[in-house]
Order: sequence, then C-alpha cells, then structure tokens
Amino acid sequence: MFEKGDYIVYGHTGICQVLDVTTMDMDGIPKDRLYYVLRPEGETEGKIFTPVDNVKLVIRKIMSQEEAEELLDSIPEIEAIDVPEDKLREEKYKACIKSCDCRELVRIIKTIYVRKKDRVSLGKKVTATDERYLKLAEENLYTELSKLLGVPKNKMEAYITTRVEKLQTA
Repeated sequence: MFEKGDYIVYGHTGICQVLDVTTMDMDGIPKDRLYYVLRPEGETEGKIFTPVDNVKLVIRKIMSQEEAEELLDSIPEIEAIDVPEDKLREEKYKACIKSCDCRELVRIIKTIYVRKKDRVSLGKKVTATDERYLKLAEENLYTELSKLLGVPKNKMEAYITTRVEKLQTA
C-alpha cells in the first residue's frame, strides 16, 4: 500500500501524488473500503479517487533515480518489438502501454523510430497508429524520467539520445 505523499504511476494517467488514503462516505460504497486520493502530476485542482485494491489498472511506485539511470544505461540492449503485422503490432503496443513498464515504453519508442526511418526512406509517411503510440510512450516515459532526473520533459528526448550515443562510443 502507498502512503500519503508517495508518487506513483497510475495507469495511463501517469504520475500522481497520493494525497490521502481514506474511506468514502457515499451510498452503495462499503464504509470500510480504502481509496487513494490522487493528484495527477501538473494539475493543481483535479483529484482521482481509486480503490486501494484496484486490479483494473496498474498502480506502481515511480522508479528510483538509480532505477532510472539503470534503465537509460540498458537502452541499447532493449530490443524493439518484432511484429510485422500491423494489427498484431498495435495489440502489442496497447499491452506495452497498459503495463506501465518503462522498459516496454522504450521498446515501443525504439520500434517506432526504426519503422519511421524505414518508411521515410521508402517515401512513405509514418502511420497514425505509430504516431499515436509513440506520443503515448514518450509522454509516459519522459514524464517519469524528467521527475527523477531533473531534466525538463521537453529536453528528455535529446538527453536520452546524447546519453545513449555516449554509451555506444565508450
């Protein structure tokens, strides 16, 4: 269970701070059921109420700074997704996003960068599906890494690229 003040990743919402762990006084809701009161990162007014025992969405503590550093160092070894059929690839993208696992987000990003490069070299446009999942994966990954590493989210792509290039030339 998370404590008041903890930062967590809450499904596709992303990083949230636990404002409270409490019961709800509403008709039809058991009086002893505990709920997290969450505030999504970057919002000042919005709150999310979710059961502590929620099994529909992934709720996990954000990475530590050390885990973030290890993830960045392992990017060259993380394999892209190898699913040639568009429909099956989209299902894989969905599963990766739903997992809220940063390694899986890196896999999506790597896959789409390679696909993008290949398609552009053939004179084709990037697919709308790839664009949508790239944006989701980058948003989720960059938000978490930005919080942990103190790098502005809009500079995270350049930061990661520079870091990976240094790893590969070392």
